[in-house]
Amino acid sequence: MSRFEDLTVWRSAKALAVSSYRATDRFPKAEEYGLKSQIRRAAVSVPTNIAEGSGRYSKKDFVRFLRIARGSLSELESLLMVAIELEMLDRASGGELSAQARQVGRMLSGLIRSISG
Repeated sequence: MSRFEDLTVWRSAKALAVSSYRATDRFPKAEEYGLKSQIRRAAVSVPTNIAEGSGRYSKKDFVRFLRIARGSLSELESLLMVAIELEMLDRASGGELSAQARQVGRMLSGLIRSISG
């Protein structure tokens, strides 16, 4: 397995997590333990699961963690839609984050296919 830091998908997922944290800085104080926290946990789960999977001893385990990361990414995309709808995120910022998420999703799907192949 590769070191996770060398994986383009991990670097992109980490950038998405950082962007998500920055975007939620402006959320209302009342959302500290609500939507803000959920977005941050889902976002950071993506690169974390990629990293954990890359440290496993089998391709099967790695793919399992990549699929978990893909699930967290779907959760993040759903939460971003809610945040946009509630006007906690403006459409431009939310759209950028969603585009980043879709790109990471394509990369994850491709990596899963190439390992499972």
